[in-house]
Amino acid sequence: MNTQNIIYALEIMGKGMASIFIVIGILTAIVVLLSKITNTSKLKQDNSEKD
Repeated sequence: MNTQNIIYALEIMGKGMASIFIVIGILTAIVVLLSKITNTSKLKQDNSEKD
């Protein structure tokens, strides 16, 4: 195998791994923001007080 091909393959793999981590970070941020916006723990407490 040619070392230039290995370097090229590692470069492509690095870009793919970086994009995966970026997407996971974005999804995590969306979940955290949605949980803060909806504030589900307060809704559960309000529902249990009514019962």
